[in-house]
Amino acid sequence: MSRGRTGSESTSHSHAGHDPDPWRVAVVVAQIPQQGLQRRIEASLREREALAELASVREVLSAEASFRITPKSGGRVHVSGTLRARIGQTCVVSLEGIENEVVEEINLMFAPAEEVRRLTDLIDEGLDSDTAPLADPPEAISNGIIDLGRVATDALCLAVDPYARKEGAVFCPEGSEKMDAEHPFAALKAMQDKNNS
Repeated sequence: MSRGRTGSESTSHSHAGHDPDPWRVAVVVAQIPQQGLQRRIEASLREREALAELASVREVLSAEASFRITPKSGGRVHVSGTLRARIGQTCVVSLEGIENEVVEEINLMFAPAEEVRRLTDLIDEGLDSDTAPLADPPEAISNGIIDLGRVATDALCLAVDPYARKEGAVFCPEGSEKMDAEHPFAALKAMQDKNNS
């Protein structure tokens, strides 16, 4: 998930009546050591139930994420990691229940609110103060906290295929198989007729 998201985008997947942040795991920026830290989080049953509703899937059987959190210059914090989840969905073709594995890479930069505009301008110019340029504007650090649960939630919602289908499932309009069997050369005949006209 190298795509960064602004605050409005990160909550765009919320629905009326849904908690936009059902999975909360806060990291206090001031307590991040200079060498960085690693965190692993796992959603509880209650959190998974809320995540399923938020991501519009039948169920979230498991959801966990591992993070590497590294402080950078200018008060910025780099958050990278991987979200892994197993979700239950409904095949859009057969309407059968299916399970899918979700793996989404996370690569985000957070910055103090006052730094966000300056960094956004640098990115627009194709520049960055570090050796590796940023591809997206940074996320704003809110109240001195980075919510890893929200990061993982956004990663899950981005990774879900809304048109999940069971392997091998093929949509066949009613009667199409019979038509094909009765007229195996119908398409070829139609093409010939068009060429001859």
